[in-house]
Amino acid sequence: MNPSSFINENRGALVLFSGGQDSTTCLAWALSRFSRVETIGFFYGQRYAVELTCRHILRDRLLTVVPTWSTRLGPDHMVDLSLPEHIRNAVLADQTNSLPTAFVPGRNLLFFTYAAAIAWSRALRHLVGGMCETDSSGYPDCRDDTLKALQVTLNLGLARQFVLHTPLMWRDKAATWQLAESLGGAVLVDLIRTHTHTCYSGDRSSLHDWGYGCGTCPACCLRATGWKHYIHIRKRRRTGHTLNE
Repeated sequence: MNPSSFINENRGALVLFSGGQDSTTCLAWALSRFSRVETIGFFYGQRYAVELTCRHILRDRLLTVVPTWSTRLGPDHMVDLSLPEHIRNAVLADQTNSLPTAFVPGRNLLFFTYAAAIAWSRALRHLVGGMCETDSSGYPDCRDDTLKALQVTLNLGLARQFVLHTPLMWRDKAATWQLAESLGGAVLVDLIRTHTHTCYSGDRSSLHDWGYGCGTCPACCLRATGWKHYIHIRKRRRTGHTLNE
């Protein structure tokens, strides 16, 4: 292996990019750290597939946030999956299940497995996802231990040294907004607020302070609460106060 290809392999990243707040923040995070970044998205019959429309707009507009990002963002890969939605329907029919209704069993395991296969063929070493434990999503495939174990499995199964990154794992939504601000300033924050989509109902009829959504589903409530806390932190920071005062 020549030195240049080794550098490309180690500095290249593939981001799981849905078009939502978390994955867009993770894409910005990757663009700020890796010399080559590609994205992967999945269609699996999700109820809020409007995200998939948003993602194309977001990819284009992210290039204008920081000048160097336009030279780093590479191709987008779209994978058509139907199995996860069939499994989710079975979960909804099981009234004894205590997991959230939006839970699709093994979804993130499948996503990272497909991503690793594509990353293998593209000589990309780093895989980036927006999974998070802090917001108490209740999804077992978002847990840090799950993804650490998956990294070991992928490396054994594909004979590569992939690194799975989850920049949001220990951040709540307010901290996620703060991370976006640190990466791309107010421009990135406003881009995420107005062009990403997280609402489980797929509602883009109303623009709230925190973005588009129905305003009542768990995803909207979590995002709204995080935005309110983020604005509070930002105001206190500007006036020289600390959160402990």
